[in-house]
Amino acid sequence: MTGLEIGFGTIAVMMVLIWLGVHVAVALGITSFLGVWLLKGDAEVATAMLSQGAYDAIASYVFAVVPLFVLMGFLVSIADIGKDTFEVANQGLRRLRGGLGMATVAANAIFAAITGISIASAAVFTRVAVPEMLRYGYKPGFATGVVAGSSVLGMLIPPSLLMILYGFLAEVSVGHMFMAGILPGLLLSLAYGVSIAAMVRLAPHFVGGSAAGDAVAGDLMPLGEMLRKLLPIVILIGAVLGGIYGGFFNATDAGAVGAAGALIIALAKRRLDRSKLWQVMVETGHVTVSVSFLIIAASLYTRMLALSGVPQYLVDLIAHAGLGQYGFLVCYILLIVIMGCFIDSSSILLIALPLMLPIATGFDMNLIWFGIVTIVAVEIGLLTPPFGLSVYVIKSTLNDPRISLGVIFRGALPFAAIMLAVLILLVVFPQLALALL
Repeated sequence: MTGLEIGFGTIAVMMVLIWLGVHVAVALGITSFLGVWLLKGDAEVATAMLSQGAYDAIASYVFAVVPLFVLMGFLVSIADIGKDTFEVANQGLRRLRGGLGMATVAANAIFAAITGISIASAAVFTRVAVPEMLRYGYKPGFATGVVAGSSVLGMLIPPSLLMILYGFLAEVSVGHMFMAGILPGLLLSLAYGVSIAAMVRLAPHFVGGSAAGDAVAGDLMPLGEMLRKLLPIVILIGAVLGGIYGGFFNATDAGAVGAAGALIIALAKRRLDRSKLWQVMVETGHVTVSVSFLIIAASLYTRMLALSGVPQYLVDLIAHAGLGQYGFLVCYILLIVIMGCFIDSSSILLIALPLMLPIATGFDMNLIWFGIVTIVAVEIGLLTPPFGLSVYVIKSTLNDPRISLGVIFRGALPFAAIMLAVLILLVVFPQLALALL
């Protein structure tokens, strides 16, 4: 067998293993080992190469950014910061028609800036926002669709675990990825808000709610209480993103500052006791180990593919096909969106990037911008059937038999379309991602 045959064969085997339910990292590790064994003809050489590769993959202090940002995310969830942001946003938008939906988007955008996990956002705001919207007459599809759509901001507005993973895979600065995600994240948030205002007027049967707005949604919150709820959030976001943007520290240092700040806030709000602290530490360990295992497996997979010659073959194939940069991008985005219908976000990056990054480099694309385009395309998959991970999280968190998966998917569909429109803007105007760099 030639190197190309072995390389493509391992990709096919890996996809079959994933389809059979094998964990993506395990599937990547198995196929990488088998691929190197077949290419080198010696199991001992394959073992030695992969063991060294596993060490090299995470033998750097920069990987401390993973547990630090995960810890910060869990701590702010424990501190009920998501609930505080929603209450404040609702006060500011309460007199607008569709105000509760806009408040959910605004709160999710703020919450995303201190968590970085879309699934956490979906779970938090399903508990906080959906019951409020249902109580004031919003349709279940719209209420859950708003939460599903705005939850993806957790992976686009920094800090973001998906950006961290992309940074490691593409060997680009995680800090630069964070800065590149700010404007696209704000643009998507604004697009959601404008679209909700349009839906209220053009499709009131889809939205529901009070025709007079949400002015009746609760008592007025005193200005002092609003400031008290917002101040910790503003300080935490300013410390993390301001420190990176101002050049005071790198992404790893920002993670440490953010985790320490979140711990102080949780203690000050008296939301953290021994049992909750232990729960947070255990969950942080679980996520960190999972992400580290994925990074190691992706590194092994990349090395095996490089040995087989598959990436260079694809580069030459695309170059001779005459597709050009935009033709390649269209095919790539379609592939990512289709994969998102069946596979989770991290797995898509691990499978696709080792094959596609050499092609993007061959077209002299900016890898930071390419990463933002990739993440937006991947996140569309969180809202589309049959996988739609955010939808399943909302369904399980809501635990309401009256609201089916079909209702949530239909509610999320307009927001997936809005994401696609923003993605097109990012492709046509790369400076939307690169302006702050």
